[in-house]
Amino acid sequence: MNFNSIQVRIQLWYGLILLAVLLGLGFAAYELERARVFQQADLKLRERTKLLANTLNGPPRDDGGSESSQRPVVEWTPPSAENFHLPPRDQEMFGTDYFFLITGADGRVIARSKNFNSETNAVRQARIHTPTGEEILLGHPMTLELAELRLHTLKLAGIGGVILFFGLAIGWRIVSRALRPIAEISAAAEKISGGDLSQRINAVETKSELGRLATVLNSTFTRLDAAFTLQKRFAADAAHELRTPVSVLIAQTAAALNRQRSYDENLATIAACHRASQRMRQLITSLLQLARLDAGQENVRRTNFDLLPVASECLELVKPLAEERGVKIILTAANTPIVGDPEQIHQVITNLVTNAIQYNRPGGEVWVNIFAEKQSAVLQVGDTGIGIAPADLPRIFERFYRAEESRTSGNAGLGLSICQAIIEAHDGAIEVSSKENAGTTFTVRLPLVG
Repeated sequence: MNFNSIQVRIQLWYGLILLAVLLGLGFAAYELERARVFQQADLKLRERTKLLANTLNGPPRDDGGSESSQRPVVEWTPPSAENFHLPPRDQEMFGTDYFFLITGADGRVIARSKNFNSETNAVRQARIHTPTGEEILLGHPMTLELAELRLHTLKLAGIGGVILFFGLAIGWRIVSRALRPIAEISAAAEKISGGDLSQRINAVETKSELGRLATVLNSTFTRLDAAFTLQKRFAADAAHELRTPVSVLIAQTAAALNRQRSYDENLATIAACHRASQRMRQLITSLLQLARLDAGQENVRRTNFDLLPVASECLELVKPLAEERGVKIILTAANTPIVGDPEQIHQVITNLVTNAIQYNRPGGEVWVNIFAEKQSAVLQVGDTGIGIAPADLPRIFERFYRAEESRTSGNAGLGLSICQAIIEAHDGAIEVSSKENAGTTFTVRLPLVG
């Protein structure tokens, strides 16, 4: 038996408590039965003492010297100890189970029962004296009563043993069922530590403490599984994105090394390598920023600033791109003070407006609204572009995820992921709504100052 087991220790304590309760109840039941038996014996002794006293025709008195713990006291008329004769109808009340001895004041024996033995150790007896000095001794061996008590004790012990056995069995089942989630948690944790993140705990009793713990752990395991899956996909996508520019570099340098080339050809090769390097640097910079944001290592300056000037500066920056594509930008804004890092918010607005221009229709519109709503500063960036398909909308903020329409744009699919990470670092939220061929709207909510 493993005494370090919680189940075993709980069962031992439960068994000891149940045993103590049964012993207490058994002792109380025994004492009640014992009191009943001795009370009946004393009642019979009093009846027979009264009978003997009436036969003597004299009132006895209690001398206080009786060996019985409960001595009968009977009052009667003046005594007469001469010519004692027990009536035949009363003799059957004595039989072999009772004995008596009546002596006079001078020690002379007035009457005795046939079964009287001075050496008998009576368990229960009564001794009284009459006012004229006669002494009446009445005893009862209690053999049958003690045998009855022993049988009663055995019955109590048997009943207690049966109750203890079934109590321990039921207790073991209850404890096992109550602690079953712990075993399941341990088994699931071992399998998860071995790499099987799909394991879950079977939480049947969700309302109990362990059931709620199992539910919390299951949600934790689900998040861990999702995080590891995302991490694997993130690593694979990062490798895929880096493989293209690296392949370009290898191919261009290999071509330059294999044969003599003209100046213009070498210049074109260097330009291609430069573009590939720029793309690699941009991708690595985005990956490092995401890693710092995830780890909470990206410095977020907490300064008071107004959202309107930052948005206006972003629109001036992307204005040439909008003019190139024939897209009109409409700004509707009011002064909206917030707390945060102006440079990071600038990056978010620039990214959202650039996407709105890039995926818009020629001659379309991009509108930017900035206003306060309750305790939040709201920034909305919308367009009249191609929109996002319903199947792509739930995954738009996933890293390296790109909808079909954006796969030829050259973007790595990290811009919106970085925007979401920056907004969440500012205790805000970002959401998107879109309809195909009707445009897309991004809504950013940030805490207002004060």
